[in-house]
Amino acid sequence: MRLEVLKTYKIYIGGQFPRTESGRYYTPENKSGKKLANVCLCSRKDLRDAVVAARSAYGSWSNRAAFNRGQILYRMAEMLEGRKAQFVEELVMQDSAKAAAEKEVNLAIDRLIYYAGWCDKYQQLFSTVNPVGSPHFNFSVPEPMGVAGIIAPQDSSLLGIVSVIAPVITGGNTCVVLGSEEKPLCAITLAEVLHASDLPGGVVNILTGKPEELNPWFAGHMDINAVISCDENPEVQKLIREKSVANLKRVFFYDKRNWTGGEGESPYLILDTQEIKTTWHPVENIAGAGGGY
Repeated sequence: MRLEVLKTYKIYIGGQFPRTESGRYYTPENKSGKKLANVCLCSRKDLRDAVVAARSAYGSWSNRAAFNRGQILYRMAEMLEGRKAQFVEELVMQDSAKAAAEKEVNLAIDRLIYYAGWCDKYQQLFSTVNPVGSPHFNFSVPEPMGVAGIIAPQDSSLLGIVSVIAPVITGGNTCVVLGSEEKPLCAITLAEVLHASDLPGGVVNILTGKPEELNPWFAGHMDINAVISCDENPEVQKLIREKSVANLKRVFFYDKRNWTGGEGESPYLILDTQEIKTTWHPVENIAGAGGGY
């Protein structure tokens, strides 16, 4: 009798597909007990390596023209469309009905296109010219905040992880993402899509493993600027809040969000990982530079 050779799913750090530094793996099973794959059980060291990669990529990604970021997100959608059958197969392996799997893949593609369209528009929506009582112009504009640590939804293999990554990178941030522990297949296959879609290495880094092991390190890492968690457990949320205090991270819990509905996409999700920069400029200097008013 022939033994099945399970695929080994690697992680994605800095545009490369290394094996986990820990050398540990786990084998998730579906509801019928079928073994799905060999999946990396990431360690704190993997997280540190991913943060270094994300920080290194941040400067160039945040300074890219907004329309170019939109082109890349649209290319991600194109590449995902081209591998739709593979994602549907993986979702079915992880207990989705075929119709539900096809719907999830289509929604994930549409979500990338949605955020591709926002890349060069959200600044117009959230920027302001503020009234001031002095001869100055006063502008407030959103700017990316840096590196986001994301613990993706555990009950969604594809749509959830796409929905939390897309607004973060739309806004010029980079990220380190922990995929679903029980349904990890689409997370690393998504990394293969990102790798072939012109997205610079390090902008998105995808890990797999146990949230309870990595949650404290996501929250406590001093070079992560924001943590986004989809965990509903109050004790986990408390731990993340407490650990995040050390460097005043922003913390967001998307624990009650329905990713298949309208609340799964919004420009306000882009704003979550933006900082508002306010600039004062004397009126007379602008008038002189422009030839007068």
